[in-house]
Amino acid sequence: MAKKAYPLRINEEVLRAMQGWADEELRSVNAQIEYVLREALRKNGRAKPSPVEPIDLPEVEKEQK
Repeated sequence: MAKKAYPLRINEEVLRAMQGWADEELRSVNAQIEYVLREALRKNGRAKPSPVEPIDLPEVEKEQK
């Protein structure tokens, strides 16, 4: 997937909170913002699940029984 640069104006307080969250999860602020945006899009049905998400686990459990 190609990445594009996009200038973002963000409230200083929000940026500090994102920096703290990113530090806790060992991500850059940029990666954290992208993660949060992707999750919001996915949860609202506006983006496909990422290819690294686990497949339907209930089906996997049924096969093991």
